[in-house]
Amino acid sequence: MSHPYRIVFAGPVGAGKTTAIAALSDIPPITTEVASAEAEAAGKRTTTVAFDLGQILLPGGDLVQLYGAPGQARFDFMWPLISAGAIGAVILADDRRTDSIDVTVQYVREFAPRVPAGNCVVGVGRTEYRRPPRIDVYGDALAAAGFVLPVMAVDVRRREHALLLLEVLLARLEATDGV
Repeated sequence: MSHPYRIVFAGPVGAGKTTAIAALSDIPPITTEVASAEAEAAGKRTTTVAFDLGQILLPGGDLVQLYGAPGQARFDFMWPLISAGAIGAVILADDRRTDSIDVTVQYVREFAPRVPAGNCVVGVGRTEYRRPPRIDVYGDALAAAGFVLPVMAVDVRRREHALLLLEVLLARLEATDGV
């Protein structure tokens, strides 16, 4: 087995980073969740204040560490630490937010430079709140900002959706000889 790989999950409070890592991880994830008024405003009781950590063993024997970045800007000092050595990033969006597209572009701008070749994928959750889902609008906004990335509607509570994000990210890495 080679050294463990690191993938970062980033996005605003309530986007599903902790949930995605829990859905994927082969071990009970380590979390740093605390009660927060900001979390309550996003419809949840707690929020990540340092990072989440899970891991998944891929069929070929490679170990992938899954790091969840805190979504609150006041904890952005953790982002470089969490991203150090990462091979890619999964950016999660909460489509219930009226500013979700702009916030997603901001997170991609922040995390794409931290990973080789800007290797990111975007998972848009809670698309059932808008008809029709705006997946193409996310892609267009990202392209206008200079990022051509896969954008998918996902429900990160479902392991197969979270796995799809990971598989697409890893396929992009393989295509660019990043792994």
